[in-house]
Amino acid sequence: MRTEPNSGIACAGARLLLRAAVLSIAVAGLAACKGKGIDFSARLPDTSELSGVQLKAQADALGRQYDKNPGEKNVSLRYAQLLRRLDLHGQAAAVLQRTAMVNTNDPEVAAAYGKILADVGRLKEAAEVLAQAHSPDRPDWKVLSAQGAVADQMGHHARAQEFYQNALQVSPGEPAVLANLGLSYALTRRLPEAEEQLRKAAQHPRADKRVRANLALVLALEGKFKESEEMARRDLSPREAEANVQEIRKLVTQTNSWQEIKKSELAKAQKQAER
Repeated sequence: MRTEPNSGIACAGARLLLRAAVLSIAVAGLAACKGKGIDFSARLPDTSELSGVQLKAQADALGRQYDKNPGEKNVSLRYAQLLRRLDLHGQAAAVLQRTAMVNTNDPEVAAAYGKILADVGRLKEAAEVLAQAHSPDRPDWKVLSAQGAVADQMGHHARAQEFYQNALQVSPGEPAVLANLGLSYALTRRLPEAEEQLRKAAQHPRADKRVRANLALVLALEGKFKESEEMARRDLSPREAEANVQEIRKLVTQTNSWQEIKKSELAKAQKQAER
């Protein structure tokens, strides 16, 4: 028998699914696991494979360059990217704030600054900055997707879905946007539509484990636990996949569990913003 949850979106003990469930994303877009987040600048070097020691070493080197010329665009963007990877979001926000003051009307800087504002829970400011990061005649799908993720976190789900649909007009079939749209549908209890969008995203060659984790989550929320476990096994061990699904099964049968998770994540975001 399928159990319909009350509202919101549920998740299990595994961090992989918890982050995806509450859009702590990444915004970003996706946040099913601790990954790169939204990449606003394709020319920034990929740091996803670097170890913690390597990240710290590179951040220290870039920090010295930044100190010599605060606000210089290229160094500042790279430095902020590394600070984010090190979970130093407050410091990254300060770097990009100064960079935005130096590089006024630069859409790339505005996009990066808007994203980090969302990361630290300053959602209203993030929405305002992202709105200036592109123009109607030159829309950027990454910024539109980020605007949607911010709107979702603010509880404006219909508006968020408009942003995602606009992003898909600019970049049809983009898996990150499809996945965000799917999660947004899930947040408004439109689970069949959520599954449809996430399946499209998961079938894309560039889809990663974050997308598949989101799909596994929604399948479990629909009561399709076997399919959810099969999807989760693509990236987790059989034991981990089974454990995740069992945790979701427990959560969706608990009254108000979705609301409690959302409240908990909101409290974490607010605490992080106050640091």
